[in-house]
Amino acid sequence: MSNQAVLHVKGRVLVGPEDIRDELWVVGGRVTYDRPARAGDIRTVDGWALPGLVDAHCHVGLGLHGPVDADVAEKQALTDREAGTLLLRDAGSPSDTRWIDDREDLPKIIRAGRHIARTRRYIRNFAHEIEPDDLVAYVAQEARRGDGWVKLVGDWIDRDLGDLSACWPRGAVEAGIAEAHRLGARVTAHCFAEDSLRDLVEAGIDCIEHATGLTEDLIPLFAERGVAIVPTLVNIATFPQLAAGGEARFPRWSAHMHRLYERRYDTVRSAYDAGIPVYVGTDAGGSLAHGLVAGEVAELVTAGIPPVEALSATVWGARSWLGRPGLDEGAPADLVVYEGDPRADVRVLAAPRRVVLNGRVVG
Repeated sequence: MSNQAVLHVKGRVLVGPEDIRDELWVVGGRVTYDRPARAGDIRTVDGWALPGLVDAHCHVGLGLHGPVDADVAEKQALTDREAGTLLLRDAGSPSDTRWIDDREDLPKIIRAGRHIARTRRYIRNFAHEIEPDDLVAYVAQEARRGDGWVKLVGDWIDRDLGDLSACWPRGAVEAGIAEAHRLGARVTAHCFAEDSLRDLVEAGIDCIEHATGLTEDLIPLFAERGVAIVPTLVNIATFPQLAAGGEARFPRWSAHMHRLYERRYDTVRSAYDAGIPVYVGTDAGGSLAHGLVAGEVAELVTAGIPPVEALSATVWGARSWLGRPGLDEGAPADLVVYEGDPRADVRVLAAPRRVVLNGRVVG
């Protein structure tokens, strides 16, 4: 589509779950609801239009063994784009992906810098591996490198204990989170287990990734503090395989992972029922493929979250939480068009009819 061309999206435009328009126009890469007075070439797209989907937990530039080359990172981003995922919160990557910001054909990324983990308590080559005395300095470093987020590894297997356990003492996380907030960044943490959560939440953390260890006694604390969770259920689905692989060496850890997996849906539904904000993330990168947002939304519905709320967790609610616009007047035209109403059946998300990024039809 040329720079002068106008895109006309007609049918049903879901500006919000209940705010439905019959059409929108894209002029100069921006959304408008006013028909342009003068339009040259006009391309029309019909269907149900949504703001571009959000994956609030992925890792562009990360592979199974650590950082990947730019061509691999590009393929990861393109896979997300083809799935209609046009806004990514990169929850930790060892690669410098700033070059993506110069590409109008690739999804927009909100970065959390590189993971910050305890020494020998995370996947090799993924994170800065440090001790508690250095946490504040590394938080400050990654806050400056990121786009308003910092990512901690809150728990991981302790090989001496043979099970998951918290990585940081209470004082260290309090100081680290306070430093991030001083620098204007929010903090999130990888947490599978139960025992890392209270200290992190009471220290002021903003979000917990996975949150499989969320228990009934902790749910009111999360709700009171407004701490969001990103359950990554498509990743939690791999727990039985992981547990089987480590059962011989770490039977206690293996049994723990099985328990977390078995109660995963109850955990997410209980969090939602208590008013805890829940957002869509896939944990793509590392060992998991990109482009899985539709599957994650379907998993939230399976967990018992109403379809419209599960949809909002990757569209309107997610964009608001991350401070990015949807289909507002004058906003960048990042949208996806579907055959049917995704509010009625979220499985529609798996088959985009058209993908529009920065006003251009890219898929």
